[in-house]
Amino acid sequence: MRHNKKFNHLGRTASHRSAMLSNMACSLIKHKRITTTLAKAKALRMYVEPLINKSKDDSTHSRRTVFSYLKDKEVVAELFRDVAEKVAKREGGYTRILKTGFRLGDAAEMCIVELVDYNENMLKDKVAKKKTTRRAGSKKADAAVVATAALAEEVAAEEIIEEVVEEKPVVEAEVTAEVAVEETPNADDSSVEKATEEKAAD
Repeated sequence: MRHNKKFNHLGRTASHRSAMLSNMACSLIKHKRITTTLAKAKALRMYVEPLINKSKDDSTHSRRTVFSYLKDKEVVAELFRDVAEKVAKREGGYTRILKTGFRLGDAAEMCIVELVDYNENMLKDKVAKKKTTRRAGSKKADAAVVATAALAEEVAAEEIIEEVVEEKPVVEAEVTAEVAVEETPNADDSSVEKATEEKAAD
């Protein structure tokens, strides 16, 4: 029984396995994406991610440690120069495994292993998508926005009402002035008639 034995030997001797993973890691760092079987990809991820993490500390000791695994000075130089700069802000998870189906010959499950920060299409999609959460904080924010909009509408309605109320006395004053103008000629006519009557009586 294989209880608690998570190490995948990949059907190889230790020397063959380490040499294969070293070559695959070099290919991944050079080309940023390789196609392999799913079992090898999972073993490669456990092999290469600690090396990428070590490349963040650009010291002689780190370079010698990584070189002891990769055994290719050009790949080590590229890892510490280019890849380390790309993954500087990432805390882990430097590789991605994308399943691609089954191989025709032996039906082995195939996949693509790639460095996350070099897939431009997925990075664009991540920037384009707006992150939405279902937390209580976002609901409170939405409620606050709705409340402020309602408050703004109420303030605008009150301003309109105040303008109408201010305009009403002006209208009433105009009406009273017109009535006074209409009444004054009648008063003048009656006074003229009284004057003419008094003259006639005299």
